[in-house]
Amino acid sequence: MAAERAEDPVLNEVHLAGRVGSEPEERELPSGDLVVTLRLVVPRGAARRSPRGPTVDAIDVSCWTAATRRSALRLRPNDQAVVDGSLRRRFFRTGGGVQSRYEVEAVKVRRRAT
Repeated sequence: MAAERAEDPVLNEVHLAGRVGSEPEERELPSGDLVVTLRLVVPRGAARRSPRGPTVDAIDVSCWTAATRRSALRLRPNDQAVVDGSLRRRFFRTGGGVQSRYEVEAVKVRRRAT
């Protein structure tokens, strides 16, 4: 692997547009923090589809700030939405040990005009 050069961009930016798959859910964590999660269903581009494979991806989105939580809670299933944020890998313990999941941590959530 080549060493990273100063002029190489280092980015973790996600921009998604799709359909809200289910009702956004607000939870209070043991720490007292609030988070709203939702699932965005995003169609795969024609070039990336296989004849027998999935035609969409269901992407988990977490909203931690008051503004993104409010915006997410206004969405309803089947609404078209746009999410900007960063990809995060979250680790958690289950009965079977440590597991991980990728999700998008939203910095902006909005209903998409149709």
